[in-house]
Amino acid sequence: MLEFFRSLVSTPKRAADPQAVARHVPVPTTEVTASGSPGFPLSTHLSHHNGFPYLDWAAAQTWVDGLGDPTLQADAWARCELAWLEHLQASLGPAYQLRQEGGAVLLSTLEPHVARAMLDYMGKTLQRIVRLLDGVAQAPAWGKDLLIVFDDEETYYRYVSHYYPEAGEFAGSSGMYINAGCGHFVTAKADMRLIEPIIAHELTHSCVSHLPIPAWLNEGLAVNTEHRLSPPGPGLLTPQQMHDKHQGFWGAAEIQEFWSGKSFLRNDDGNMLSYDLARIVVAQLGADWERFRSFVLAADLGDAGAAAAEEHLGMALGAVVCALLEREADPAWMPNPGKWHAAPEHGAF
Repeated sequence: MLEFFRSLVSTPKRAADPQAVARHVPVPTTEVTASGSPGFPLSTHLSHHNGFPYLDWAAAQTWVDGLGDPTLQADAWARCELAWLEHLQASLGPAYQLRQEGGAVLLSTLEPHVARAMLDYMGKTLQRIVRLLDGVAQAPAWGKDLLIVFDDEETYYRYVSHYYPEAGEFAGSSGMYINAGCGHFVTAKADMRLIEPIIAHELTHSCVSHLPIPAWLNEGLAVNTEHRLSPPGPGLLTPQQMHDKHQGFWGAAEIQEFWSGKSFLRNDDGNMLSYDLARIVVAQLGADWERFRSFVLAADLGDAGAAAAEEHLGMALGAVVCALLEREADPAWMPNPGKWHAAPEHGAF
């Protein structure tokens, strides 16, 4: 499938007909309606940052909750999503097209045949993730699977900056799942050759977003699922070189960053090593799926899943990591919320 996407992306573009594009750009919806109920004045609940519209999803949720009927609620939420995307489409310009197939929605400037292939892949990948993570993953009950492909990295980062603190340095990314009111996937067109693993990775986050799991478990599930559905090529470093890097980096202080999720936000090697350590730990613990599933369903980010690991796996998480890094077991490597400097992260960065 990845080679298929590559062939589609490398196909020379035909000159677009400006009039044809313009005919497909709707006037954005200003009010979302629901049968027999007052409408939701969507446009009055929009704010703008860096030229993009962001909806107050809490206000939308309050309106949807007041509708009562679950079927009506689900339809109304989907209408809010699509209406917001219409406003985002208008802010991005007439080249961006909004396309939908089943439960997947795509906003991009991609050629129609590429867009159709991507929508089809999203639908099939969601089904595969639910089967692969049996009893853990579930497709969201409400809403669509939304993917926004920005034309370039500058536009991508300008959009996602709204979801980051104003100060500080942050790790780069080629795509992410934004779970802020309305979950949606974003990536840059420059990284289209990487879109298949990004979709698999981020859809996994979407499918476990109902669970209060810690970042390391969230990311470990996503990376392992991504690799199962879209096997990666050879890495820049050999497994032994990566192991050496792990041994040289992790200490008692750094491992607390890992358990709290903060190490995933580092802008040095700690970022890469966090994802890789999460991958390794989840792969090891997941060998016995029945027990691992019980652990995942009970894990809580408040203690990084330590209590659930003891109960359902009969293991101490600190001892597991020490063994993987060929260290003597050390109590200082156990998750210790008292040493965390801020609230723990949920993941899906």
